[in-house]
This record gives sequence, structure tokens and C-alpha cells, in this order.
Amino acid sequence: MNSSSGGGPRGVVSVVGATGRQGSAVVRHLLQDGWQVRALTRNPSTDASLALRERGAELHRVDTEDIASLRPAFHGAYGVFNVQNPMTSSFEAEVRQGCNVAEAAAEAGAEHVVYGAAGVGDDETGVGSWDSKLLVAQRFRELGLRLTVLRPMAFMELMTDKGYYPQFSTWHVMPKLMGPSRPVGWLCVDDVGAIAARVFADPERWGGKVLGLASDVQTIDQCRAMWGEQTGRKPRGFPVPVRLFERFVGTDLTTMWRWLRTNQIDMTTQATREILPDALTVRQWMEKTLHGGR
Repeated sequence: MNSSSGGGPRGVVSVVGATGRQGSAVVRHLLQDGWQVRALTRNPSTDASLALRERGAELHRVDTEDIASLRPAFHGAYGVFNVQNPMTSSFEAEVRQGCNVAEAAAEAGAEHVVYGAAGVGDDETGVGSWDSKLLVAQRFRELGLRLTVLRPMAFMELMTDKGYYPQFSTWHVMPKLMGPSRPVGWLCVDDVGAIAARVFADPERWGGKVLGLASDVQTIDQCRAMWGEQTGRKPRGFPVPVRLFERFVGTDLTTMWRWLRTNQIDMTTQATREILPDALTVRQWMEKTLHGGR
């Protein structure tokens, strides 16, 4: 199947986790770019699912723990966007589900898989939510699939979205463990969707690549100052003991932040700007988000 054939609609892309933050952004941008989209979700009757259908997506009920439910959703699809959320299950479940996606995509003959992952490199770090994604990517490669791995760094929405985990962690626990003056690579979720759509449209250029994604690099102190400029106040939240935070959220994030305190990583914005030149900076995102939304 040609991903950009003629003047009609493009091929079919099946989006795993379509009602989540990354998945829904990918669905929106694929539809805007003329793809046919199958939105895969456990519950097609939720408001989030129905909103995707109203945009033009075809809803498919799937459970990534059940490979049989994935097969019809992938049949005849040109591409697959894959993402899992270990925070709602476990790292073991994330790997198991990701491998099920890989095997079903290979059986269906998918030509291009784009994986919404995370991490800082190809070596294990001891950070569970990074290391688990190395195993999933390895399975896609073992099965011979053309794979593009997207590794967005910190999402800008961590500063505002209560659904990720309590905002006080970004403004208080994170800088306490990582350091408030350590540089952080940032990217907004909507731009992940735009980048994924552009990667699907150019498989010859981006297939086989691992892309670390950041559109801006700012410390927590710098983000705090910009927030104050935009709102006239400090970010909301309150200090919380690390042990209490770990009691409610677990240790993965605190392990990640401690790792970032002492390790150097490449935070270049080059790949992001090459794919999406107008990706938002932190300041631009705050201007849109804090004053009426994007």
C-alpha cells in the first residue's frame, strides 16, 4: 500500500491507545493530513472515543493483552502507532502488551510502525519506564518491521495536567531530586501527534530512526520564572516529602529524576525542528495554554 498514493485519501493507520494523550494527538493529526485512521480503544463508548469518531476515525474495540483482538484492527493497515502506559498496569504488562502489538502488526504485514516511547539511549539505565521500552522496540525489530522510535522528553503538560500525576511533583519533587538548574528537554503532546503524522508520511527518510524529541530546553527555575511572567503568580502546589510521594506514585519517577541529576544526555532540538519547524517552545506553549488553550 502506498502511503501517499494519488490525490485521494492516504492509507490506513491503526492507532493503539487512541484515547490517551499521545494517541489522541496522533489521531487528530493523521486525520488532518488525510489518513484513514482506526482508533483502537478498550471502550469505544467513552466520550473520548466518540469524539474521535466525530472527527472521522473508525473505532475498534481492542485489548492489547489479547492479541486476537488486535488482528482485525491491523488487517490491511499501512501503519501502526504504538504506545503503552505502564502507570496504569506495570512494566511487565507494558512489555507484554507491546510485544503483542508487534506480533499482530507483523502478521498483518504493516509497512511502518511508529512507537511513542521514552528514554535517553539504547543502554539500560535502571529506570523502569525507560528500560521496558527498549524491550518492546527490540521485539519490533526482531520481527523485521520498519520501526521509527519517538522518544519525547518531558511533556510540557506535566506543568499543568493533573492527569499525569500531581502537579506539585513537577514544581517541587522533580527539582528537589534532579536539581532546579538542570536543563530539561520539553515537548508538548500535540506536537508529538504532528511529528508522528509527518514520520508516517515519509517512511524512507524516518524509517529505522530513533528520534529524541525536544522543542525547547529549559530548567525548572526558568520554567517557573516564565510561569510567573505569564500569570503573575508562582505555580500552584506544595512541597511534599519524597517518601510520601513514592508511597502514592511509586519509585520510577524519583529514580528517573535522580538519574538525570548526575548523567548527561543529548537534548538537541535538531530532529524536532527538522520534522516540525514550528514546534512550540515552552514560552509559546504557556502563552497558548495559560491564556485560553491551544
